[in-house]
Amino acid sequence: MTASSSPAPLPAALSVGDPAPDFSLPDANGRTVRLADFAGRSVILFCYPAAGTPGCTVEANEFSAASPELDTAGYAVVGLSPDPPEKLAKFARDENLDLVLLSDSDRTVLTAYGAYGEKQNYGRTVQGVIRSTFIIGPDGRIAETMRNVRAKGHVGRVLAAVGVGG
Repeated sequence: MTASSSPAPLPAALSVGDPAPDFSLPDANGRTVRLADFAGRSVILFCYPAAGTPGCTVEANEFSAASPELDTAGYAVVGLSPDPPEKLAKFARDENLDLVLLSDSDRTVLTAYGAYGEKQNYGRTVQGVIRSTFIIGPDGRIAETMRNVRAKGHVGRVLAAVGVGG
């Protein structure tokens, strides 16, 4: 595929109402976090390519700033990337993030959510994390999907989607 051809197709997408793919992953502190840990609570799962990069830093900081309001509204905010826990811990420390950050080093969970696959990067087709957000209802089902999003301003759109703020 060349830069002038159409964008790469996104991986198979989850649909509203589908069961959210389960996960059991290490967080930035090395503790195992499972989707089941949030049973009965809504989860905003945001998938991002790499801790410490400009776009990911903007997105994580915006989610961290919004997390108290989201928590009050019943939403847990969870970030997911292929970074190892040590890198996530440094990212959280450096940016003073108040978020659960999970490591999916083999990209199994990212793939299950359709957030890993072919994407366009500077006009080239590459394999990588597709910046996406999934809102999971308290019943463990997908309530909303936002795929291939831009980092800047994305959290505002998520807040509007869940009826928080504004």
